[in-house]
Amino acid sequence: MTPDTARARVVKRSLAIAGHRTSVSLEDAFWRRLQAIAVDRGVSVNALAVEVDAARDGANLSSALRVFVLETVSSAARAPQAS
Repeated sequence: MTPDTARARVVKRSLAIAGHRTSVSLEDAFWRRLQAIAVDRGVSVNALAVEVDAARDGANLSSALRVFVLETVSSAARAPQAS
């Protein structure tokens, strides 16, 4: 597997949402970025997933996490850089 295809591989991971175990299937690239966002915000990945879960309005949790990562990264890219 090349590095690019390794990042595209979907891996199932477990989380606890509202006291219940659930699993999400995310590509490694999305999972690593989700971890980085959690570190930047000073929260756990699980806590971040709880926030996304609360706002997902019926969407699939894995999809909602991908969109959250995409929007967070896109927003950061558009933000003016501090000098």
